[in-house]
Amino acid sequence: MALQDQPTAPHHWAQGALRVLETVARHTTGITGTELARHTGLGRERLTTLLGLLHREGYVERTTEGTYVTGEALARLGSAHGGERAPREMLQRTLDRLRDAVGAAVYVGRYVEGEVSVVQYADGPATPRVHEWVDFRDAAHATALGKSLLTQLDRAGRRDHLARHRMARLTSRTITSDELLLSRLESHPPAAPVLDLQEYAVGTVCAAVPVTAGSAVGCLALSLPVQQAHRLRRAADELNRNAAPVLLSLAIQPAGAWSRAPLGTG
Repeated sequence: MALQDQPTAPHHWAQGALRVLETVARHTTGITGTELARHTGLGRERLTTLLGLLHREGYVERTTEGTYVTGEALARLGSAHGGERAPREMLQRTLDRLRDAVGAAVYVGRYVEGEVSVVQYADGPATPRVHEWVDFRDAAHATALGKSLLTQLDRAGRRDHLARHRMARLTSRTITSDELLLSRLESHPPAAPVLDLQEYAVGTVCAAVPVTAGSAVGCLALSLPVQQAHRLRRAADELNRNAAPVLLSLAIQPAGAWSRAPLGTG
């Protein structure tokens, strides 16, 4: 299914997963699949898929009696010994799998207290991260991640952000007119990926999709070398299809669990 045909898919699946997880957590001695279906109102096929997602992420486990109980990952989140490390490590494992699925470096972006923030990312030798040569907080106008976050603000919020951050020309493709950028953000279809075609850095293309949990504004982004620009749309599709586990992590874990993650020198 194309990305534009499933605008709420990650949210839809994450909400269902939360419903299942909350039901399992209430039944401390275990609950069967049949009972889960009855309590959640979910169909068998969708429930099976959601249980697979939760099991893969370590949020639920299946006992030898065939019932479902909360898993080790959820226990670590609630443990005082886990501290802030547990949510970061869990999200990192999810991002590592997502990086391998899309074949690109991936990033989680948040908009916190009026600033763009890359809170976590996953890269590798074959999927190098973008070199943050200009602080992402000052480059929302030029990055897919930043523009995705800005599309989720209202017009006043966008104007406020642009008033505080000068729209510098980073490459020959960078938009430096606030009115032009605002017009494009307002007309951007909510279901479509936001793209950066060498607007932030020559030699790099990026895409981002929203992953908003509650009132928190967030997004998932990926970057590719320009030589692989032909893969960008397909990779963005894959990013959106695999966004549910990340959205689930954002929904379960407190926004304060992560601070900004600098990308270093690349």
